[in-house]
Amino acid sequence: MLSALTEATQRVEVGTLVLCNLFRNPALLAKMADTLDEVSKGRFVLGVGAGWNEPEFRAFGIPFDHRVGRLEEALQIISPLLKTGHVDFEGKYYQVRDCEITPRGPRVGGPPVLVAGSGPRMLRLTAQYADMWNPSGYLTAPSSFIEPRAKLRVACTEVGRDPTTLGLTAMVALAYPELGEPPLSPHIPAYLSGSTEEIAAAMHGYEQMGVSHLMFHCAPYTATVLDRLAEAVHVYRRQGAVN
Repeated sequence: MLSALTEATQRVEVGTLVLCNLFRNPALLAKMADTLDEVSKGRFVLGVGAGWNEPEFRAFGIPFDHRVGRLEEALQIISPLLKTGHVDFEGKYYQVRDCEITPRGPRVGGPPVLVAGSGPRMLRLTAQYADMWNPSGYLTAPSSFIEPRAKLRVACTEVGRDPTTLGLTAMVALAYPELGEPPLSPHIPAYLSGSTEEIAAAMHGYEQMGVSHLMFHCAPYTATVLDRLAEAVHVYRRQGAVN
């Protein structure tokens, strides 16, 4: 699907939010990502996570245990393969010997790796291996990003990484109740809502907190709602140009 999207578009970035690490061999995943980056001419972001939905694992006969430990080893394969084109690794769960990606894709350092997670171990892995981070949950107002960002900064300090070198992303649950009552669940307990100007102001708020990529989960997911979101984006951009 991503290959088709990149062939059909020219400017928009495409990416995964996020692939479950255990569904693909990490070395093969890195090769697939580099190839997709070639097809897209450098517009791909590889998002990966440890996975969480146990029924999916059971359905495909994939082990559900030690998911973060398996991801830790996978990142030690994926990150150097994409950045340098070569890795030699032997761990408890994965082994790759003298593995190369050749020819390389369009970017010297390969496509950026985004890791999604909010637990202490996941944040530490993000600080060690990722180019971008997502807190792996639905946010609302920019204030909801303060605590996750603070925890990430602590993890960066622990591994000796400058937090400003890590790209920040956020998934925002956005609703227009007058167009349909948004469904609430343990995964989405609340939504951002308001006028076009208020949504644009929230975008500015996230930008001021250092967020470089903002994604929206819209409710209801209709053309009318997407048009309203587009209006908010236009207002946000106009306000940015004036400021």
